[in-house]
Amino acid sequence: MNNDIAIRIKSVIDHFGLTVSSFADSIGVQRSSISHILSGRNKPSLDFVMKVVKTYPDVNLYWLLIGKGKFPAPSEKDASPTQLTSEIGNESPTKTSGKTNSDPVRMVVFYADGTFESFDAKKN
Repeated sequence: MNNDIAIRIKSVIDHFGLTVSSFADSIGVQRSSISHILSGRNKPSLDFVMKVVKTYPDVNLYWLLIGKGKFPAPSEKDASPTQLTSEIGNESPTKTSGKTNSDPVRMVVFYADGTFESFDAKKN
């Protein structure tokens, strides 16, 4: 059985200097759930993973799930746009239209935590 996610959860617990019990209490799950995950008996549910990410914003969702990315996650204020873009797999913005000299219609900003914001251009 692949216990990589259990190892990453243990890394989170150790990073924040928590006990298994205090970690379970902080994310609102039963202590036995953590024990079963760390022993490899159970795999964490999506609800469990989301509680970890919500409670500990330094935990990168993709790192926790599949081991890609960094932990602790770089803060948005410390990361340059190039760093944030490369985290989601692109090295630089790409042009998707053959049009030139056109006005922007929408801008989308992607954040390191996997969220994004979309801004529509004002029409005069």
